[in-house]
Amino acid sequence: MDPCPFQRILVGNLAVKSPASSKPSSFSGKVHPSTSPLFCKIQLKGVDWDDSVSCSNVCSVPVITEWDPQPRSLAASFDFSKPKIVKVSKKAQIKISVYKGAATPSCVFNSAKLIGKISIPVDLTLAESRPCTFHNGWLPLTKTTNQAQFLHLTVRVDPDPRFVFRFDGEPECSPQVFQIKGDVKQPVFTCKFSFRDKNPAHFPSPNNANSSAERKGWSITVHDLSGSPVAAASMATPFVPSPGSQRVSRSNPGAWLIIRPDGDGTWKPWGRLEAWREPNNSNAVGYRFQILPATADPVTLAASTISSQHGGKFTIDATSGVTPLSTPRGSWDLGSGSGSSLDSGLEAIPFFSKGFVMSATVDGEGKCSKPEVEVGVQHVTCTEDAAAFVALAAALDLSMDACKLFSQKLRKELRQ
Repeated sequence: MDPCPFQRILVGNLAVKSPASSKPSSFSGKVHPSTSPLFCKIQLKGVDWDDSVSCSNVCSVPVITEWDPQPRSLAASFDFSKPKIVKVSKKAQIKISVYKGAATPSCVFNSAKLIGKISIPVDLTLAESRPCTFHNGWLPLTKTTNQAQFLHLTVRVDPDPRFVFRFDGEPECSPQVFQIKGDVKQPVFTCKFSFRDKNPAHFPSPNNANSSAERKGWSITVHDLSGSPVAAASMATPFVPSPGSQRVSRSNPGAWLIIRPDGDGTWKPWGRLEAWREPNNSNAVGYRFQILPATADPVTLAASTISSQHGGKFTIDATSGVTPLSTPRGSWDLGSGSGSSLDSGLEAIPFFSKGFVMSATVDGEGKCSKPEVEVGVQHVTCTEDAAAFVALAAALDLSMDACKLFSQKLRKELRQ
């Protein structure tokens, strides 16, 4: 089955230039976004979003001189599936409001002064088969001639086809997994949830807690339609409460290994997912996913939190990891201003390229969780590639249960 059409609006390479910053100084070229006094709000207008999707981003903007190199970084991205593309069509607009004020984005609007606004119309129909740049360069933020301030930005739309997979039930219920395109779905995988032996040799578990206070031994194997195992996720570190609490702590997280067949009935590690419960009575579950290349150190590709009450979306996106040194010189070098650790890690992993990698939905407590997984086509070259992402999505969903307070009772499928 063919992938589903998606498009991404990318906004980046932001910088502000004004007469006050036009003279060279000893700090020239060393302005970092985190120390800039300017912030901007990037909004997508003309689109009706559902409650689970953010239509705005807040980020800092560096102030540069004409002698400084232009920053190359991604500030915001907005993703569209085919139904949304048809619905939005030519209505979308990127609106950027630049403020001067607070030192952190979280409180930028409390006492901030609006400097200026810019709107860029975006026509998604022009980017159905190839990237389309709608703006790249400087625009005036203010109308005052003698004190004019200018904003540099790039707005581009990329076609971003993805394979879409949907679980037909909760992972602990050993469901089928379907590939989706529009209203058509076809089975591609089956999942088998099980409990491993307590301490198998190839998945050692640290003996740091009483077994009665552990959630351990969970495993889920992904099979293709012939019944052959093509990926699996297995608890490598049990989920245990920190001393004197009912929570899995960040200092001692539970962990999964995502593994793939390596021939002759053996398996090789592909990724590691850690999860824990955030402190201070938070309902959030924190996570960190690392890819495990055979010839390099582990590389963290995703780290964030998901609300256990409302759910959310797990995303791996390497767009912001592109650095000017590893991309063609040009107007659209979206790069990481803080360095190239992610980028150098990805270079050691032939399986990964830049851009959107994958996402997986997670439902909140009390809902029947049927994860939906999107995977960028450039990251799928065989069945095992897709299955690894499906196994990762299952592990993340199961981690939401494993991170429940230990005063809460798990459903029967998860009790050994």
